[in-house]
Amino acid sequence: MNTPVTTFADLDALAAGLRTKLEAKKYLLLFAYNGTGKTRLSMAFKEAGKQAGGRDTLYFNAYTEDLFLWDNDLEHDNQRVLRLNTESSFFEGLEALEMDNRIRRFLQPLVDFDFKIDTENWTISFSRNIKVLNDDGELENVVVEDIKISRGEERIFVWCFFLAIAQLAMDAQEGQPYDWVKFLYIDDPISSLDDNNAIAVASRLALLLKNSGNQTKAVISTHHTVFFNVLCNELSRPKPKLLGQYFLNKDEAAVAYGLRYTGATPFFHHVAILKELRRAEETGDIYTYHFGILRSLLEKSATFHGYNNFSACLKPVQDDPDGIIHARLINLLSHGDYSHFEPVQMLPENKQYFSQILSGFMSTYKFNPEIFPEPTAQEAQP
Repeated sequence: MNTPVTTFADLDALAAGLRTKLEAKKYLLLFAYNGTGKTRLSMAFKEAGKQAGGRDTLYFNAYTEDLFLWDNDLEHDNQRVLRLNTESSFFEGLEALEMDNRIRRFLQPLVDFDFKIDTENWTISFSRNIKVLNDDGELENVVVEDIKISRGEERIFVWCFFLAIAQLAMDAQEGQPYDWVKFLYIDDPISSLDDNNAIAVASRLALLLKNSGNQTKAVISTHHTVFFNVLCNELSRPKPKLLGQYFLNKDEAAVAYGLRYTGATPFFHHVAILKELRRAEETGDIYTYHFGILRSLLEKSATFHGYNNFSACLKPVQDDPDGIIHARLINLLSHGDYSHFEPVQMLPENKQYFSQILSGFMSTYKFNPEIFPEPTAQEAQP
């Protein structure tokens, strides 16, 4: 039976709905595409906790990353540091908490640099060990200080900084810093990571949450399928009833948000992707980025079936028996500079190819007809 969708009129209503669900759950996982409103939802959830005059949510999102700002020493170009926005309560009490070692526990398995926090000037400097040849022609370690780490490394560092504070919050006793935290809200912490690191981050996060000594609850939203899958598997063991996992979508026509339970397995997002592609095909509201979504689906299907290339999942047609034309078309249109935020309508001839590829895939790999009913004769007419 098709899982029903709970509809919310706006993000404030959705945030309130999530808080209601957390009365019975300890963890909520939300899978949603970029542009759905995940970051704004995290802020609405945080603001809902202030309505009683206090605060109760420690959050990680794009705003958290903005609390760290580079000072590149433009005058001398030799002492580059990351400055902390100490006006935020995110950093309260850090000078007494020995944060360096707390952060290193999470950071060291992921990177090859080190850091030092200056709590007098509220800056962070970075260093890296490199090997150089000495005068005797032997390799020796040299510490290069005040380096500027890459954007991806910076995001990993900020994420590990957050994890250290989250652990403090979950272990906090009354009267200690972060004793006000009742909820963690984490939005897409792995945007710059490959799948291997995404798995590592998800596993460590799940372990941290499950080992927490108090009743702190968590909401985690992501567009990353591997990250979502790993968290679903990890947080459902050994107590599956503590976890609620949902697919979140935005109904542009109704300006509303839909929340659908994914069931006991974490693979519902593949069905959700298909439903989105099928909806686009049926309405003709097809944009260039839909080819990117279709390619992702084909690649995952090829991997599942043991093929080396997504073209193996293309259904042969009379004018393209080897799938060469369709494969080239997918390669071309899925690698273009197409934005989800400024979408471009697909050309009519490409819409026809899109429909042909999608229909061929769905006829080859059968899905539940209750979820994907066959189009009526009238609907099937061009």
